[in-house]
Amino acid sequence: MSILPRRDKLRTITFLGLPIMGGMLSQSLMNLVDAAMVGTLGSAALAGVGLGSYVNFMAVALVMGLGAGVQAMVARRRGEGSTTQLAAPLNEGLLIALVLAIPLTLIGWFEAANILAFLTDDTAVQEVGTGYFQWRALAIVAVGANFAFRGYWNGIRQTGMYLQILIIMHVLNVLISYGLIFGRFGLPEMGAEGSGLGTCIALFIGTGMYVVMTLRNGREHGFLAARPRSREIRAMLRLSTPNSLQQFFFATGITTLFWIVAQVGTAELAIAHVLVNLSLFLILPGVGLGMAATTLVSHSLGDRKPEEAYRWGWDVVRVAVCVLFVMGMPFWLAPHLVLGLFTQDPELLALGEWPLRVTGIGMTLDATALVLTQALLGAGASRTVMAVNLGNQWLVFLPLAYLAGPVLGGGLLTIWILQSGYRAINSVIFALVWRRRRWTDIRI
Repeated sequence: MSILPRRDKLRTITFLGLPIMGGMLSQSLMNLVDAAMVGTLGSAALAGVGLGSYVNFMAVALVMGLGAGVQAMVARRRGEGSTTQLAAPLNEGLLIALVLAIPLTLIGWFEAANILAFLTDDTAVQEVGTGYFQWRALAIVAVGANFAFRGYWNGIRQTGMYLQILIIMHVLNVLISYGLIFGRFGLPEMGAEGSGLGTCIALFIGTGMYVVMTLRNGREHGFLAARPRSREIRAMLRLSTPNSLQQFFFATGITTLFWIVAQVGTAELAIAHVLVNLSLFLILPGVGLGMAATTLVSHSLGDRKPEEAYRWGWDVVRVAVCVLFVMGMPFWLAPHLVLGLFTQDPELLALGEWPLRVTGIGMTLDATALVLTQALLGAGASRTVMAVNLGNQWLVFLPLAYLAGPVLGGGLLTIWILQSGYRAINSVIFALVWRRRRWTDIRI
């Protein structure tokens, strides 16, 4: 049996998934470039931006589920042949994003200092993280809108549109953030806080580009053609809310993980920020392939072909395993060279070497969970996805990480080994859920 699926299936997965993977990689590279620029300002700046970014992740997680909800509904409509209604889920997603973003932005702006003070006692880290998070909080509405637009373009299988805008947005983010951090291009020198403002500006530019592109190409699909009806809004909320809650509690778990690492030390917190961003460099392409599975599975179910949907899930998993294995090789073969791109501090390099090796090896085991999570979302099984991910994260991993790290003195490496172990368990559970096929009967 070949490791990869048949050539025709591989071509379909590549055609659909490669642009999404490219977009995800550009997002990872944006985070890594930001970390590299801020890393030159010292460990406190790196730790502050790291902590602020994951608090922001908690906030935007509540609107991130709209992307999967819009994509699943658009792909299902496409499979049913409802061409003139393809953009209706996008309209609903944009309205929900606006309503949710207003209170989240107000809380983020006015309570940033209190939130960061709760997470760390280091005043230098608090100051950097507060300013960074405040600027990022202003862009929550842009994040929600961008995820909704991404779901629409992925759902109609025109992933190239999403990729083009995302790459432009991230290039602008690097240039603007660089200028604001170091006072270049006639911009004020803001230090680490400038990274947050630069990202905020780039996100709103991306939203504007999405609006213009969709007005030009999506009016025949019903984009902004009619006011969303309450029944459709409820359906979108029913599909998106479990995923948004899962994303929120996952993000809260990541922030809790950073709080646990902060109990070990500021140096560990600084290098953990780099390690998480390097992990995302592998995770996000896996999620990108999973998003291709979302479209393929949902389209097949809309076309009343459940067996085809089932096979698509495993085909994409096989591709993801191979891709993540190859991409993870530098992490476990040459960790010092990789970490050296972000810091030259010998203490940080020593702390990060073996956790990065564990990350590179563990991502291959994580591939099944990354893909089948998205495939199950495409089938509408968002509650199952939420229960598995949150149960393992909050009931297993985080308690063990706190016990093994700060309490028993296991340190950063022990925490990272536990993290890879819990993700491997997730892969086993999602594989069993996929094989049982109960998701084929879900209606969305």
